[in-house]
Amino acid sequence: MKTLEQVRAALPSYPIEVEFPDIDRWRVGNTGVDYVHTFDSHLPGPHVMILALMHGNEVSGAITVDRLLRQGLHPLRGRVTLGFGNVAAYQRFSVANADAARYIDEDMNRVWSASRLDSSEDSSELRRARELRPVIDTVDFMLDLHSMHEAAPPLIVSGPLDKGMALAAQLGMPQHVIVDAGHPNGVRMRDYGGFGDPASPRNALLVESGQHFAKASEQVAMDVAMRFLHITGALAVADVQYGLQEKELAPQRFIAVTEPVVAQGMDLVFVDDYRGMEVIEKAGTLIATENGREIVTPYDNCTLVMPSLRHIGPGVTVMRLGREIARRDN
Repeated sequence: MKTLEQVRAALPSYPIEVEFPDIDRWRVGNTGVDYVHTFDSHLPGPHVMILALMHGNEVSGAITVDRLLRQGLHPLRGRVTLGFGNVAAYQRFSVANADAARYIDEDMNRVWSASRLDSSEDSSELRRARELRPVIDTVDFMLDLHSMHEAAPPLIVSGPLDKGMALAAQLGMPQHVIVDAGHPNGVRMRDYGGFGDPASPRNALLVESGQHFAKASEQVAMDVAMRFLHITGALAVADVQYGLQEKELAPQRFIAVTEPVVAQGMDLVFVDDYRGMEVIEKAGTLIATENGREIVTPYDNCTLVMPSLRHIGPGVTVMRLGREIARRDN
């Protein structure tokens, strides 16, 4: 059986086009939680939060939050909180093994259920999630900034609820909106608590800005953050213009995920160099194999969502399959 190192060695490497910010200056915040800072207008309004570094090598979000902290924020109403998630993983980033800095012990974006957070289990990621939890429990609108293993178009993960789709449509970009129920191996933060409750007004979006180390991903993350602060009422249009990309927004495509492609071991391979958002025209088209198992598209015009083998292992989702749907408003 192949090792994870062997799999990664056979995959393309990406140049690092961005500078990793020194976030140690932000360790002592004003919330009682390290690396978390709040700006309060002292006027009634929602609590809006932008979180970076749910995964330690997803630097575009860190660049955005670092920039916003250096500039300072003066919310119109309510308050804005800016924070960094898996700081320990970020601090151990190595160019020689960039994929390994995703987490220390486990994926921090799979621990966001009361059963995990209230359990006696222990990991670096659970400890950090428990530190962040009291702040996140007070958030009305959450933007969770991520980036991707492969060079693929940026996308929004709205979750399965109408309110998430409506917030994604209000944000207006990125173009691709992924409507899904999450992962079988754990709960994401964007689905945690009220964010995943259709009866709650609390709402969250997860945005994948592009490939981890691409300059374009840095630009997307900043653009998304500015738009998010505006649509949630935290900042006026004039206050966010400097961070927007100067181009028209493409009409959004809403892609409902119907099923995952889950590896049984280390030997699954794609039949082509898929990076993400490819649309496979015909049902029954071979897209991957694993020890004689053939994985084919289940329907016409099947969209491949975030295919990557960089963290392959038994039970790991290496790709999701989706079909375009009409947008539902909340």
